[in-house]
Amino acid sequence: MTKFPRAVVAALLIASPLVAFAATPNVQITEWMYNGNDATGEYIEFTNFGNSAVDFSGWSFDDSSRAAGSVSLSAFGMVAAGQSVILTEAQATDFRAAWGLTDSVKVIGGNSNNLGRSDEINIYNAGGQLVDSLTYSDQTFAGTVRAQNASGNPVTLAELASSTVTSGWVLAEAGDRYGSRASTLGDLGNPGQFVLAAVPEPSGYAMFAAGLLMIGGLARRQSK
Repeated sequence: MTKFPRAVVAALLIASPLVAFAATPNVQITEWMYNGNDATGEYIEFTNFGNSAVDFSGWSFDDSSRAAGSVSLSAFGMVAAGQSVILTEAQATDFRAAWGLTDSVKVIGGNSNNLGRSDEINIYNAGGQLVDSLTYSDQTFAGTVRAQNASGNPVTLAELASSTVTSGWVLAEAGDRYGSRASTLGDLGNPGQFVLAAVPEPSGYAMFAAGLLMIGGLARRQSK
């Protein structure tokens, strides 16, 4: 089936009478790699699923210690609808060079809260409220990916509704549906873009839209 970038899908949904987006920001964790070859092999991707830009001033990241304010995300500034941004432990220039990214992809480097094989990804807004969270561990959750040297990617949007990794996350492969490729150091991923796995047939648009609304309205991110 045809694959479309998130921005294209967002435009279709905005024009559709089936969807009425909530005013609250809808930012999701869409990709991660906890370890790779050198620091450029560890990163987290966040994507703005809303229909308007989100100001990341005052936003922050933390891992399993769950402390809002730990790692500032303010440098992302305004993140446009459909835009994906990257947090990495590498320096931003090194990360862009390793993955062949232009300056148009927003990257915050120097993340000191490094991810482990079993860990959490938590993102907080300026008020310290949990916006999105993902707990992962191939050792704890049977049948889930180990995102080492290859990033984890959701097969469908439904996977984003869970705060715990599911078997619906798969590892990046060169030339896959996500546009994955190898970095200069041999890691596999698609940082800086979120490509929808599959666009539903016309008869499935209503279900697809309802799924997005469910994701946007879930309160799972409010507290641990």
